[in-house]
Amino acid sequence: MANTSARMLRLLSLLQTHRYWAGGELADRLGVSERTLRRDIDRLRDLGYPVDAGRGVGGGYQLRSGAAMPPLLLDDEEAVAIAIGLGTAAAGAVGGMEETAVRALAKVVQVMPPRLRRRVEALHDYSVPAERGGAPPLDAVALTVIARCCRDDERLRFGYRARDGRETRRTVEPHRLVSRERLWYLVAWDMERHDWRTFRVDRLADPEPTGERFRQRELPGGDVAAFVRRQITSIPKRYQVVVDIARPADEIQRRVGTWGEVEATGAGDCRLTMHVDALDWTVMVLATVDAGFEVIRPAELRDRLRSVADHFDRAAGAP
Repeated sequence: MANTSARMLRLLSLLQTHRYWAGGELADRLGVSERTLRRDIDRLRDLGYPVDAGRGVGGGYQLRSGAAMPPLLLDDEEAVAIAIGLGTAAAGAVGGMEETAVRALAKVVQVMPPRLRRRVEALHDYSVPAERGGAPPLDAVALTVIARCCRDDERLRFGYRARDGRETRRTVEPHRLVSRERLWYLVAWDMERHDWRTFRVDRLADPEPTGERFRQRELPGGDVAAFVRRQITSIPKRYQVVVDIARPADEIQRRVGTWGEVEATGAGDCRLTMHVDALDWTVMVLATVDAGFEVIRPAELRDRLRSVADHFDRAAGAP
């Protein structure tokens, strides 16, 4: 194998099987002398790959785990599997790993040849997740396009469907992606509205880089997660829910997460406040607290609770 770079990649691919290779066998696979093989092994060590060597008759080489993460060589099946796995983690299947998974996914997809990207897209388009906790389906490929534009300070163009169903075409300077309660939000400077905006990624269609670079602006307040939180809570909701619950405030706060505010009203009591467009999520929360509670408002929540209770009574065979 005359091309040294190609031979080094082939050598690394063989060593990454983590089997023990006899020196003669490995040299034969590469079509080189054992002396050339030793020089190639030394080059890999200089690049940070920890290769152990066995001396004497039957001596050979084996790649072991190191202190740092060197570059990996993946075959087609491995690359697709990693992309799909990272997409699943980005969708919230592994709690707390969403943003890390998106950064890694962006790197993997970027270096994929077009044939492998098409396979990843096909697997996404023609597979249906069994459950995502009520969250809309995630377009992992679109998410990686957005992540790369955030990273590279490149303007982004996409279609967007607002809460009222109105569709527009937007051009933005993307700042950050934020994961919140199994939804992804893009924080960006809107070029036409000349202001910061938050976009739900599941309502975003056909994101494409424009090729235009920009210099990042300073986000008001500096905290992107807090910015998204403020944007979401500022959207008018249909109902303001207020419920007094006979449970400690910290316990109820863990159940509702960031979807509601909980205030202690006594040693073991609290008041839950939520702003929602539909009451079903509130009903589900109240069904899990296993404690007495009193609905302060709205009256529609009391009606919804009576309706749900009737359904459960009939299912349980109540007279």
